[in-house]
Amino acid sequence: MTTGKLDQALTRRGLTTRRLRLRAAAVIGAVTAGVSGVLLYSLTNVLGPDTVCNGVVSADALHDALGPGRISEQDNDEPAPLHDSGSSCTAVVSTGVFGGHRSVLVGVRSDRDTAVSEAEAGARLFAASANGGSAGGVTGPVAWALLPEGCGTGGVRARVDATKGGSVGDGDLARFAVAAANGLATQRNCTTPKLPAPGHLSAPGAKQDLDSGNVCGLPGLTVPGGASAARGYRQRATTASDPIWSCEVGMGSTAATFAIGTEPRLRAPDADKDTPEAFGRAHWTMGLSFPNNDEVVVTCRGRPTYLKLRLLGDRTLFPDDGELWRQFLTAGGKAVGCEPILP
Repeated sequence: MTTGKLDQALTRRGLTTRRLRLRAAAVIGAVTAGVSGVLLYSLTNVLGPDTVCNGVVSADALHDALGPGRISEQDNDEPAPLHDSGSSCTAVVSTGVFGGHRSVLVGVRSDRDTAVSEAEAGARLFAASANGGSAGGVTGPVAWALLPEGCGTGGVRARVDATKGGSVGDGDLARFAVAAANGLATQRNCTTPKLPAPGHLSAPGAKQDLDSGNVCGLPGLTVPGGASAARGYRQRATTASDPIWSCEVGMGSTAATFAIGTEPRLRAPDADKDTPEAFGRAHWTMGLSFPNNDEVVVTCRGRPTYLKLRLLGDRTLFPDDGELWRQFLTAGGKAVGCEPILP
């Protein structure tokens, strides 16, 4: 049909070309608005919640860590997510119209001992002294941050696991852990100022041959059998001492782990006068009912410092536990400015 005949047909039906175009534009506009609405709902958090996980996780913090999208939560079948130690909640960012999403597991942890597992030698740590009070660490897809000082009895931290969250940078994960720690503090009615986002992470420790006369970089900590006994063993220590320094020594299965906790918030506190004497000024720390046999506490500059020594597997490298403790307390105390521990 020619243009002229088409115009005549439209005119006979009471439609002009202009009106047809207006109607077509209206239909296209409605379809576009519908599609835009679906995309807006699916790809952004417009009209979505500002927080999830009992108010602990904010939309802004979640978007900063995992990218844009609609946020929601899964409470992992727990009646009160993110309330007491051991509870957890999965925060989710939906990333598309076809069901794609990223998520991060946010949990609460409370420790009565220095948790070396959270600051293993490959961890990247951030210290309170350099980050306005924010303290914690990142190891792979897992990060943790201590609650603000004066908020609780110590040992409480936020722990975030982005195993299912795709690739999340160490800095982003550390900032998200601190944001979660601030959220927990608010939920617990803690009125201390919020912790700032950490600005610097230490480098991960590197594995190296065991130095028999300078174990873990601590002068005076030695292998009794010398270089021949140390052959084949490896050592790896964190590159930071705050909030915790740790070192692993081993060949195959781990032979020994050392840790020094310089941040009192790392664990529930012990009163020196109420715990058994260990070596010099050091006292054994207390577990739930009995003294720990692998950790001591000593007061340094009015604050508690914790030293932890754990021997595993074959003990031929360090056959004398008592002598190893004495060397560790002397060398470790000197390294963190807490001396003398021994008389």
